[in-house]
Amino acid sequence: MFTGIIEEIGTIKQIIRGDQAIILEIEAKKVLEDVKLGDSIAVNGVCLTVTSFTENRFTVDVMPETIRATSLKTLNAGSGVNLERAMIANGRFGGHFVSGHVDGTGTIQDKKRMGNAVYYTITVENELSRYLMLKGSVTVDGTSLTIFGVTDNSFTISLIPHTLNETILGGKGKGDTVNIEVDMLAKYMEHLLKQQNGTPSHKSSMSASFLEEHGFK
Repeated sequence: MFTGIIEEIGTIKQIIRGDQAIILEIEAKKVLEDVKLGDSIAVNGVCLTVTSFTENRFTVDVMPETIRATSLKTLNAGSGVNLERAMIANGRFGGHFVSGHVDGTGTIQDKKRMGNAVYYTITVENELSRYLMLKGSVTVDGTSLTIFGVTDNSFTISLIPHTLNETILGGKGKGDTVNIEVDMLAKYMEHLLKQQNGTPSHKSSMSASFLEEHGFK
């Protein structure tokens, strides 16, 4: 489990490509302070397992499904990546519940400065857009952010200077691909309501009227 608060930006030092899977060797510092074999580290929002490490580098295996479903396939040696260690039970919870299981990817449609912040509009597939709501939470490349605008196939987020400087999002622009994880609580709620209503799990019954009928107004 993660919180979406990025701890540092790491650097891809080497990518070992197999027939389908890949191994990433990542240079880092802070996330390696207490690392152990088998620890979970989110890389651009993707939960991966540490398979080896040194004082300033660690490696992770990326399986075929993860390559297909995330933006990790676009990485090259020298690419920066957002890193976060799995949360500890007695730590502060600064973001929101993040599983590290990316739901899909989005594309930055627009980027513009507004005062001291930068607004990003990101397009997503329709199957993800139903989980996005005004002032709700979303994870973009592992970063916990608040949604400030929603359309049928896009959402808008605002990044403060700290987030722009301390994550890789500040260097991304129009046309770039980002990993998206929607709010897991929204997914659980949808699943439970569908089961309660006797709806097959593969067919969604979520709608504004459905939620209102069940007490969500």
